[in-house]
Amino acid sequence: MTALLVYKTFHVFFMIAWFAGIFYLPRLFVYHAMSEEKACNSMLKVMERRLLFFVTPFAVLTLVFGLLTIFEYGRDWFRYSMWLHYKLVLVIILYIYHGYCFKLLADFKHDRNTRSDRFYRIFNEVPVLILLAIVALAIIKPNL
Repeated sequence: MTALLVYKTFHVFFMIAWFAGIFYLPRLFVYHAMSEEKACNSMLKVMERRLLFFVTPFAVLTLVFGLLTIFEYGRDWFRYSMWLHYKLVLVIILYIYHGYCFKLLADFKHDRNTRSDRFYRIFNEVPVLILLAIVALAIIKPNL
């Protein structure tokens, strides 16, 4: 077993764990935006906070093992793998998305949410589409 295979395994594992949370958190935001019940809102605040703080280490570990994989392949491979450069742009967008979830969490925590449940339903689809593009790039590896 090589280090490269270990890095890839952990990269994919932590990415799946991260995305489980990134797919569910905006769904909680949808319910929160629809709710007018104080007790329900209190419960959703706790669930949202716990979920975001639970999946954030997975996001970090996804990055760590992704970078280790790139380093293992080497500088020349990175230079000529243009598909990876596009993938990394999409990954950066996902980390910005993840960071924006902290802002939304704070808005709900302080009862400052001004967005509708429809916004959060659309917001929920963004990582799905980005993930599809990332997986396609990683598997097809088009010559760009």
